[in-house]
Amino acid sequence: MQINLKGHHLEVTPAIKTYVETKLERMERHFDHVTTVHVVLAVEKQRRRAEATINVAGGRLYADVEHDDLYAAIDALIDKLDRQLIRHKEQLTDHHRADGGLKGQS
Repeated sequence: MQINLKGHHLEVTPAIKTYVETKLERMERHFDHVTTVHVVLAVEKQRRRAEATINVAGGRLYADVEHDDLYAAIDALIDKLDRQLIRHKEQLTDHHRADGGLKGQS
C-alpha cells in the first residue's frame, strides 16, 4: 500500500505521518487489495480537516471529516473509510447461491 500524505496550510510532522500510517494499517487487515491512499490534512480557520481517497481493486473510496482536533479528525476519517472498505468488500463477495437455493422443489 502506497501512502501519499500532504498538508494544506499545515506542516506534516513525522509524528503526524507516523500516526496516519499506523491508523491506515487497519485497512490492510480488512482488505488486501488497497493500492494507494491519498491523504490531505488541512487547517481552515479554527477547524481541522482530513480527507482521503483510497484506490482499491474494483473502485475508489472517498471520505472527509472536519473537527476541532487534528488527531480526532484523523480517527473519524479512518473509521469512515473502514466502514466503506468493509461494505465494498461485502459487495464484491457474492452471497447468493449459483442454483438459487430452492430451485426444483415443490
